[in-house]
Amino acid sequence: MPPRIAVLIPCHNEAAAIRAVVEGFRAALPGAAIHVFDNNSSDRTAEIARAAGAQVRPVPLQGKGHVVRRMFADVEADAYVLVDGDHTYPAASAPEMVQRLFGQGLDMVTGRRIACAGAAYRPGHRLGNRLLTGLAARLFGNACSDMLSGYRVFSRRFVKSFPALSTGFEIETELTVHALKLHMPVGELDVAYAARPEGSASKLNTWLDGLRILGTLLKLLRQERPLAFFGVLGAALGLASVGLALPLFLTYAETGLVPRLPTAVLVTGLMLAAGIALACGLILDTVTRGRDEVKRLAYLGIAAPAAGEAEP
Repeated sequence: MPPRIAVLIPCHNEAAAIRAVVEGFRAALPGAAIHVFDNNSSDRTAEIARAAGAQVRPVPLQGKGHVVRRMFADVEADAYVLVDGDHTYPAASAPEMVQRLFGQGLDMVTGRRIACAGAAYRPGHRLGNRLLTGLAARLFGNACSDMLSGYRVFSRRFVKSFPALSTGFEIETELTVHALKLHMPVGELDVAYAARPEGSASKLNTWLDGLRILGTLLKLLRQERPLAFFGVLGAALGLASVGLALPLFLTYAETGLVPRLPTAVLVTGLMLAAGIALACGLILDTVTRGRDEVKRLAYLGIAAPAAGEAEP
């Protein structure tokens, strides 16, 4: 039996592009089910997608994270192609991405964007992606060079073990960190990244979404690596305490007095806070390890993509 493939397309006001996206993936993956999840579009996105042959479902909660969570929960398949509905990613690359997923037994294949037009991948977005991807690599491990790509192929066990806690565009960050934390086998494939068609507008805000993604990375660091997070916090508080305490000790050594009592109280408070931060990190690290074991067992409870399986 050939593998079941689902193409998942999150959309919000993509009437100008959605027909071309649906038709492109129907041609590239003839046996795949095309699912468009419409996120409160005020234009004809849902109507056009349905006319093009896609299965359309509404998602009332606004935000790409909410849409992806609904997609992963509702759709059953062996491989999932997640792609933005703005017609900037080539459907022609999907068969190779799916084949790599099955052929190499991977859990995620990311479409690494190669801009084919100046307006397609703005310098600000490219720089922000590089900085955030580099930060994620330092914090969680280096297995992806385009963390914010909206074009990916997933195995069933990735999708069904993914908690999907984000609400907006930071969902791509969460997808990457999920793969890194569970040490999943992943891969990348260069794909052409084109400019949006005329009449289609980007929903991204470079600075606002960049800050939200950075906040998500820090939140994930606190959740997934609490010992490192609280250890750095405790070290900073401890160093501040020692720095403030040195003049007090020198004065006490010379005169036998502690004239700056408020500073002494502050030093004591900072050192206590440093100890509490370190204790929190140790306790939460134990909790996190237990949670990771549960997620790993859920991941292993689902059959892996068969290496060497025939092309879809």
